[in-house]
Amino acid sequence: MADETNAKFEHELKRLEKRVDALVQVCDQLQDENQSLKQRQDTLTAERATLLQKNEQVRARVEAMIGRLKAMEQGG
Repeated sequence: MADETNAKFEHELKRLEKRVDALVQVCDQLQDENQSLKQRQDTLTAERATLLQKNEQVRARVEAMIGRLKAMEQGG
């Protein structure tokens, strides 16, 4: 009977070991994915900042052109 109990215990222990190994693998995978997503977010944040800056520059240039056009209309 003790052998049967030991065998059940060993079987359960191996099953738990496999589950723990699977969980460790999932955690590693999620950690890699999380790092990748953080890098992507950093890249997108930098791109967004650049686009906002360019947008502001274009807006200022368009406003300057409109100002020159109005001045030409009033002057000519």
